[in-house]
Amino acid sequence: MLLAAGRGDRMGPLTVAQPKPMLELCGERLIERHLRRLAQAGITEIVINLSYKAAMLRDFVGEKTRWGQNVAFSDEGEPPLETGGGVVNALPLLGPAPFIVVNADIYTDFDFARLLQQPRDPLLVLVANPRHNPRGDFGLTTSGRVSLEPPLWTFSGISVMSEELFAAVPPGRQPLLPILQSAIAKGLLRGTLYEGVWRDVGTPERLAEARGLGPL
Repeated sequence: MLLAAGRGDRMGPLTVAQPKPMLELCGERLIERHLRRLAQAGITEIVINLSYKAAMLRDFVGEKTRWGQNVAFSDEGEPPLETGGGVVNALPLLGPAPFIVVNADIYTDFDFARLLQQPRDPLLVLVANPRHNPRGDFGLTTSGRVSLEPPLWTFSGISVMSEELFAAVPPGRQPLLPILQSAIAKGLLRGTLYEGVWRDVGTPERLAEARGLGPL
C-alpha cells in the first residue's frame, strides 16, 4: 500500500496544483519512483489511497503501471482519513495476508525485496534520527521487538502490517501512532534499523536536499 492521500500543506505552493506524490525528484514523480522500485522487488499488486486531487493521481498511475503492476485505489474523499484511518479503509482491498505499507513522501534506496525475504510478521523499518526529528519515535529491544524505551530511532514510513493490527480499530479519521503503540504493548511489532539512504521529503527544503543526492 502506498500512502498518497495527504494534502502536503507543508509544501506550500508546490502542491497547490498537484498532490505531493506527483512532485518531481531526479526525473521521476515520487509515486512513479516508488512503483518502479516496488516492481524491481517483485511486488505486482498495489493499493494506493487517495484524497487530495485524487483524480490527478488516479489518471497518472492508472489501473496497470508501466511495470505491469495491478493497482487498486482506496478513495477516501475529503478530508483524508490520516494514516491509521487510511489503512483501515483499505483493508478490504489489501486482504488477509500481511502487506507492505510505504509513505509516498520518502526518498530511499531501501530494497523492498528484503521485506519479502523475512518472516511476514508486522515490522517497522527504523532509521537514524534526522534533524527534523531528533528525539526519534521507537526503540528496539535486543530481541528485535519495537519498544518505546530509548534509545529511540525514527520510523521510516516503511513497514509490514497485518489485518490483525487493525482488528479492533473502528473506521474513521485517525492517526497510526495509537494503533502502533497498542501493538507494541502486546509485543506484536518487530523492528529493523536501516542505515542506507533515507530522506523524508515533506517540505520544500527537504525535497531540494533529496534532489541534491541524485537518482537512486
